[in-house]
Amino acid sequence: MDKQQLSKDILKLVGGEENIDQVTHCMTRLRFNLNDNKKADKATLKNTPGVMGVMENGGQFQVIIGNDVPVVYNALVGNMSKSPNADAGSTGASTGEKKKRNPVSALFDFISGIFTPILPAITGAGMIKGIVAILVALGWLSDTSSTYIILSAIGDGAFYFLPIILAISAARKLGSNMYIAAALAAGIMHPTITALLANGDTTFVGIKVIAATYSSTVIPIILAIWIASYVEKAVDRVTHASLKLLIVPTVTLLIMVPLTLMTVGPLGTVLGNGLSGGISWLFDNMSIFASILIGGTMSLLIITGMHYALLPIIVGSMTSLGYDFIIPLMFAANLAQGGAAFGVGLRSKNAKTKSLAYSTGLTAIMGITEPAMYGINMKFKKPFIAALIGGAVAGGFMGIVNVKAYVLTGLVGLPSIAAFISPAISTLIYALVGGVIAIIAAAILTYILGFQEDNAPQSAEAAPAAAPTTPVATTSASAITAIEETKVLNQDVFSPITGEVKSLSEVPDPAFSEEIMGRGFAIQPSEGRVVSPINGTVFSLSKSGHAIGLVSDNGAEMLIHIGIDTVKLKGQFFSPKVQAGAKVAVGDVLMEFDREEIEKAGYTTITPVIVTNMHQYNSIESAGRTAIKEQELLFTAKA
Repeated sequence: MDKQQLSKDILKLVGGEENIDQVTHCMTRLRFNLNDNKKADKATLKNTPGVMGVMENGGQFQVIIGNDVPVVYNALVGNMSKSPNADAGSTGASTGEKKKRNPVSALFDFISGIFTPILPAITGAGMIKGIVAILVALGWLSDTSSTYIILSAIGDGAFYFLPIILAISAARKLGSNMYIAAALAAGIMHPTITALLANGDTTFVGIKVIAATYSSTVIPIILAIWIASYVEKAVDRVTHASLKLLIVPTVTLLIMVPLTLMTVGPLGTVLGNGLSGGISWLFDNMSIFASILIGGTMSLLIITGMHYALLPIIVGSMTSLGYDFIIPLMFAANLAQGGAAFGVGLRSKNAKTKSLAYSTGLTAIMGITEPAMYGINMKFKKPFIAALIGGAVAGGFMGIVNVKAYVLTGLVGLPSIAAFISPAISTLIYALVGGVIAIIAAAILTYILGFQEDNAPQSAEAAPAAAPTTPVATTSASAITAIEETKVLNQDVFSPITGEVKSLSEVPDPAFSEEIMGRGFAIQPSEGRVVSPINGTVFSLSKSGHAIGLVSDNGAEMLIHIGIDTVKLKGQFFSPKVQAGAKVAVGDVLMEFDREEIEKAGYTTITPVIVTNMHQYNSIESAGRTAIKEQELLFTAKA
């Protein structure tokens, strides 16, 4: 393929150089900030040879290229009259001032950044509540026994003290002190204050304190920590360094705890109750219509990132009502995506497409929809429409039989079926029937509607929409060739860092926590060194040093991403020891970084270690370690 010609075609089809405000690239795609997205010829771009797909996400216009993206990017920049951005922390060309971030996108990013890290805690607690409900329903456990009381407390604990958990997560997202935030939440939840507010006649320095209960609430503490972040930073700026430890937390708490009790908390409570009550009213009075609408559009919400806005509503409903109506509809939509992919597999005449459709369809019904949605259904268009219809049909059924979720889960798919277990068990049965309806309806519609394979790329390299915003500076052409020619085999992945093994769900970035870019684990480093986890080739190395791409001799494509948002450090505190194209063996030093200085600068150093070509693997098998050293087995990718 002529990359020079491809770059010229892309430049013309995005509206020309005058329509480009900024362009960067990551591992798989060109990322444009266009002055006017409507000037881009999206339809023609999608059918341009060498272009795997086109997405609009988070205000960016993204052209998916695959492994050749650095070559195409360089050719593209070479065809532009303006010089590339010379900042060490990014790879891009800027033809104007950088646009301000879309407020809606920023809000969704804020919400997802708060809720994604806490999902393991509330999911685990929710599953325990589900198990207890099963035991009681089967008559194996009495709801008056001490065992029941203890197990219920374990399940309820995370929800009762949810404001403290949210305070820590929100403070980390906002860059303020997590422990001051936790102290603020603990203050408003203190039993003495709770009892005092219950009396209904409380004042503070003569000012009326509005009665409210803050246990299990969501919005009040988020508002409080958001305001507290400004108070804390303002106090910090005017305080001498020698007095910061004493003055900053003291003043912040003295201001924010009373302010929260008197104004912010009651306002947040009203908003939270209004949202939960509004959703409850909607499903009580317009259940079928609401279920069809949400079930049919949920996948569209996921594409745009708007589903993150539903998290506070879901959590709020769970904590205030004890159940939620939205998770069943998400369940229907996700299984419909899997059904549509199965329909593609049944009808396709292309062996590669069949294999990819069946494998991604299976992951979709397990709750991971992006590979099926972006890699199959949206590429062939009509299957995606069939999936939306399937979600709407199944959603309508869920509304008719009044399916509710009683447990908050992480992935919404078959593994989360315990979410629908109630004392009557009927909800579980109806949820399973609804899931079957979603799969069958979407599969049949896909088969009937058909699709044009010739007009769709046949590459399994199709990537999800929300790849990490990591610009890659250098990529080896020989490494690209190695990827294309290597047969994929089972791959043992050894730890590149000494530290504590974490689930990807704990990474404060949805591109990793939702396994959009790939699967694996994260490591919280205790040392500042990265070594090779495989025998293979360094495929790419970001200028800022925080991201390393590798391809193993067995065909595994890997990404090691040191910290989150550390690209903003522009290479500071990172010291690369290899270049793109270098052959490496397990244990060879790739990078050294100053962990303490990075954390002092306000960035987390949690490091995802993922396999990015998961469409070629069946599963990831953990080595079962929690604490790990360099070169110890971390996980195995099973082909």
